[in-house]
Amino acid sequence: MKRFVIFQLLLILALSLAANDNARWVNPFIGCAYNGHTFPGATRPFGMIQASPVTGAVGWQYCSEYVYGDSVVWGFSQTHLNGTGCTDLGDILVMPLSGERSRQWDAYRSRIDKATEQAQPGYYSAYLPDAAVKTEITATPHAALYRFTYDSKDGAGLLVDLQHGPAWNDEQYHSHVKLCEVYWENGHTLVGHVRNAVWVWQDYFFVMEFSTAASDTLRLERSRGERGERLIAGFNLAREEQLLMKVALSTVSIEGARRNLREGIDDWDFERVRQEARSDWNSYLDRVEVEGNDDEKTMFYTALYHLLIQPNQIADVDGLYRDAADSIRRADGGVFYSTFSLWDTYRAAHPLYTLLVPEKVSGFVNSLLAQAEVQGFLPIWGLWGRETWCMIGNHGVSVVAEALLKGFDGFDTERAWQTVLQTQTRNHGSKSRWDIYDTYGYFPTDLVDAESVSTTLESVYDDYAALLMARALGKTEAEPLFASRIEYYKNLFDAETGFMRPRRADGSWLTPFNPAAVGHAESSGGDYTEGNAWQYTWHVQHDVEGLIDLYGGRGQFLQKLDSFFVVPLETSLSDVTGLIGQYAHGNEPSHHVAYLYALAGRPERTQELVRQIVKTQYLPQPDGLCGNDDCGQMSAWYIFAALGFYPVSPVDCEYVLGAPQLPRVSLQLPGGKQLTVIADNLSEENLYVKSVRLNDRRLTGPTVSHSTLLEGGTLRFEMASQP
Repeated sequence: MKRFVIFQLLLILALSLAANDNARWVNPFIGCAYNGHTFPGATRPFGMIQASPVTGAVGWQYCSEYVYGDSVVWGFSQTHLNGTGCTDLGDILVMPLSGERSRQWDAYRSRIDKATEQAQPGYYSAYLPDAAVKTEITATPHAALYRFTYDSKDGAGLLVDLQHGPAWNDEQYHSHVKLCEVYWENGHTLVGHVRNAVWVWQDYFFVMEFSTAASDTLRLERSRGERGERLIAGFNLAREEQLLMKVALSTVSIEGARRNLREGIDDWDFERVRQEARSDWNSYLDRVEVEGNDDEKTMFYTALYHLLIQPNQIADVDGLYRDAADSIRRADGGVFYSTFSLWDTYRAAHPLYTLLVPEKVSGFVNSLLAQAEVQGFLPIWGLWGRETWCMIGNHGVSVVAEALLKGFDGFDTERAWQTVLQTQTRNHGSKSRWDIYDTYGYFPTDLVDAESVSTTLESVYDDYAALLMARALGKTEAEPLFASRIEYYKNLFDAETGFMRPRRADGSWLTPFNPAAVGHAESSGGDYTEGNAWQYTWHVQHDVEGLIDLYGGRGQFLQKLDSFFVVPLETSLSDVTGLIGQYAHGNEPSHHVAYLYALAGRPERTQELVRQIVKTQYLPQPDGLCGNDDCGQMSAWYIFAALGFYPVSPVDCEYVLGAPQLPRVSLQLPGGKQLTVIADNLSEENLYVKSVRLNDRRLTGPTVSHSTLLEGGTLRFEMASQP
C-alpha cells in the first residue's frame, strides 16, 4: 500500500508540473457544504457521467448526494446534478465491502478517512476504513472506471443498489423505481434497465464489467414498495489485490451502453484514463490564463470547472438518444445535450459559453430545438431529455436568440424562429398562459396559482429576445406583438410604493402588501419566485432606461437602488442567501442588479459592490459558495466579475463594465485571437476604475460589445483608490 501511495503522489506531482496544467488549481470540494450543492466526483467536460460519493440521499441538502462535513459514505453513484435545488439522478449506487454479508441493504456504509480523500478534475479517491477499501474513480464522457484496492483478507465484495436515488423524503426514496431488470451475462458482466421517477421520468440502461469474475451473488431483501434490485457480488481477491469496474449508461439500450463503454475504456488501464480525463479538462481550462495569488486562481479555475460540467451530452456514441416522447432519435450532429437549468443559466453561463466554448453553442441550440419539436415548446428546465416544468419563463428563447444575434450559424434559423414563436404564443403549462397574459398585459394574481409578478417580468424578457430575433430575421409580422409585450412590465409598477406589485384582474393592487415578504411556489406560495418585491423590481434587464423613467429620473432610481443594498432582509428560505441588504447573491434574480449603477451613471458603486460580493460570497473552501451553484450560473457570475464586465441583458450582446478582480486574464478566442484583460495598479485599496482602454482606444460608455471583444487585443483598466 505504501508503494502505491508513493506512486500516486509522484503522478500528481508530475501532472501538476506539466505546462499549462490549470487543472491543478481546481478544488472540486468548493461548494460541497452549506448551500452550494456541488459534488466532488469524477466527470468530463459536458459528460454524461458524474461518478461521485454519496453521503446522503433524502432531503434538500442532498441534491448532489454529498455534504463535505459528513463522516459516512453510502457508496458511489454514477450521475449527479451540479449545484441544483432539486433532486434526481444518482443512478446505480455501488459500495465496496469486506467481511460478513448481511441481507440488510443499509448495513454496508462506511466512514470516510477524510485525510485520504482527494478530488481533482476527472479523479476522486478515498479510503473507507469500515469497508477496508481504497476507492478511486475516473471517467470518460459516457462511462466511469473504478479501482478498488481491498485492504482485508475477509472476503471482497461489492454492493450494487438499483433502488437508490436522491429523493425528497423516505417514501419517495423507496418508491421512485418503477421498473428494474438486471442479469449477469457472464461472471464479468452485469447489465440491466431501470425506469424511475423523481423529478422526471427516466430510463437508463447499463453495462458493468469487472476485471475479475464474480464468485457468487447475494440478492438483498427489498423494503415495502421497492422495485429496484440490490445485490452483493463476491470476488476471490487477496489482501491489497485490486478489482476494477467499468460502468456505462445509455438512454436507449443495453447495446448502446456497451458501445459507450468501449469509448475510451477498451482495456483496464486506469492511469491512462485518468490522465486522459485530466488532459480533457486542461484542453478547456487552459483556454484561460490567470495571474493572481493561489486562492484567486483556485476560485477562478474551480468556477470555470463547475461551469463546464454541463449541459450534459447524453446521446450515445452513435448519436442515438431517447426523447421526451419516449422515442429513439438520432441527434443532429451526433450530440444531444440536456441538463438545461435555463432560469439560472441564461443570465451569465450561456453568455460565457459563447466566449469560452463557442464550438458547443450550436449543439446546445440544436438540442433545445429538438426537444421543443417533441414537446411543443422550448425546454424550461430540461433533464435527461425531458421537461421538469421547474421555475418560470421560457428562457431557452433567450439562449436561442442570443446565439443567433451573436452570429452562430450551426442551426436552421427558420426552424429556430418558428420554435421561438410557438413557445411564446401557444399556451403550455400553467405558467405560460399567453391568453391571460395578453388579455391583461400581465399575469393577474387572482388568475394564476402563484408567482404572478415574477412570471410576468421574466416572460417580458423572453418577449424582448423574440423581438430582437424577429427584427434580425425580417419577421415584420411578429414585431407588433412582441413590441407591445416588452412594455408589460410597466403594468406592475406601483408608483406609490416604488415596487413591482401583484395586481388583480380588475386592475386593483393586491393588499396588504409587504415588499420584503419572500415568495416560494413550492413552499410558501406568493407572487414572487424565490424572492420578493425588492429583488424583482429590478428585473427589467432589457429596458433600464424605461425603469429609470418610471421612478421619475436617475436621482430617484439611484435612491431606491441604494436602499436595496441597505434595508435588511430577514428570511429562513434556503434559496435566498448571500444577503447584502435585500440583495441576495445566492439566488439568480439579484445577479445583474449591482451593474445597474453603471448604467445609471454611478459606476463607482458597481465597482464597490462587485468587490464586496467577490470577497464575501466566494471563498476557496467547501462552504465557500453562498448559494446553489445552479449548473454553473453562480460560477459564471464570478468569472465575469473577475474579467470586469457582465451581460445584464444577454440578447443585447453587450457587456456592462464593472471592475476586474484579477491583475491579468487572457482568453483564447476563435480564429487564433486572444483577449487580454489587464488591471493596472489593482490592489485592496485600488478597487475603482479610473479609465478603460481597448487596444489604446478609450471607452467612454458603460458597455462594450461582444463583437468588439471577439476582435481580441488588450482591454486595460487603470485602477485607483478613489472613484
